[in-house]
Amino acid sequence: MSRAFCGLVWLSTMLVLALWRTTGAVEEVQLVYVGSTTTTVWRGIEQGMREANILGGFTGYTYTIEPVSPEALLGAQRDKLPLAVVAATDAETLQRLSAKLAAASVAVMNLLADDEALRQACLPNLLHVAPSARMKADAVAQWQKRKPTAQVQARAWHEDFTKFAAGELNNRFRKAQGLPMDDDAWAGWAALKLLSEAVARAQSTEPARILAYLRHEMAFDGQKGVPHTFRDTGQLRQPLLLVEAGKLVGEAPVPGVVDSNDLDSLGLTSCKR
Repeated sequence: MSRAFCGLVWLSTMLVLALWRTTGAVEEVQLVYVGSTTTTVWRGIEQGMREANILGGFTGYTYTIEPVSPEALLGAQRDKLPLAVVAATDAETLQRLSAKLAAASVAVMNLLADDEALRQACLPNLLHVAPSARMKADAVAQWQKRKPTAQVQARAWHEDFTKFAAGELNNRFRKAQGLPMDDDAWAGWAALKLLSEAVARAQSTEPARILAYLRHEMAFDGQKGVPHTFRDTGQLRQPLLLVEAGKLVGEAPVPGVVDSNDLDSLGLTSCKR
């Protein structure tokens, strides 16, 4: 399944390249980041930005990202708003940013907060790259049905994960950044890849079009073997990795407990009550 998915991604990218080569136009895509630049999430964003601009060199887009304070963004005029906001901040700030930017349909990408209340709020422009607390709890519960005494943690990423081209991503990140990729770095990388692929596939830099593409059309290869898509809660469906004493021991959905492709076995599945 993963090979077929990667093949579709490759084919769609090649079609985009062919379209761009007929025009030669180059367009700048402006993004902003809210959060610390001394953390691994920022390193992941840097890696994602580097890869986005490699793709953009062929597809006719160049990407920039500027760290800004929440206050500066909250005070910005509508004609000064970016295509999207990548945010590594707390739940309250995410809600404020989402409310400010909702009328302009600017996507806000949540990279860190796992609060269930944010998902339950079903905010129309808030997208959660980070797995929720309930997703992680469900993954642990599935594993403990097989191994009741196991003391595992559910993670979005691990440096020893090598399947589905994950090894290549880990190697690229370590070579460029000088440290292993962790959950937060993966989230930063994934957010930039999601946005740049949405721009390339939708052939648009209109915030409303990109938000709609992400929410309803995106099938993202997060290097974890199955397409990642967004629920109506804004949560990115994704497999999780199970870690015990620092060692990678398994993946969720846990085969034999649930269908290994049933990503909706992890977390709140829908806004519908």
